[in-house]
Amino acid sequence: MSDEISQRLKPVFENVFDEDDVEVTASTTANDISEWDSLRHIRLIIAVEKEFGIKFLTSEVNDFKNVGELVEMIQSKIAG
Repeated sequence: MSDEISQRLKPVFENVFDEDDVEVTASTTANDISEWDSLRHIRLIIAVEKEFGIKFLTSEVNDFKNVGELVEMIQSKIAG
């Protein structure tokens, strides 16, 4: 994962999932975080959009399978 993006994502995950030491790696999925349900998923996407000043399409929000793919989407949005 991009170091800069992962450093900025960690507090976003901690805030959304209300957990101070949530483990987030490129391979982390919704199954790895017990509180990650559909509502938290939406809250996470909104928080990521706010943190990075980007907007995701609905199809993109549903497409990522793990945090690594989310980071790739963030990188493409920032670069583009």
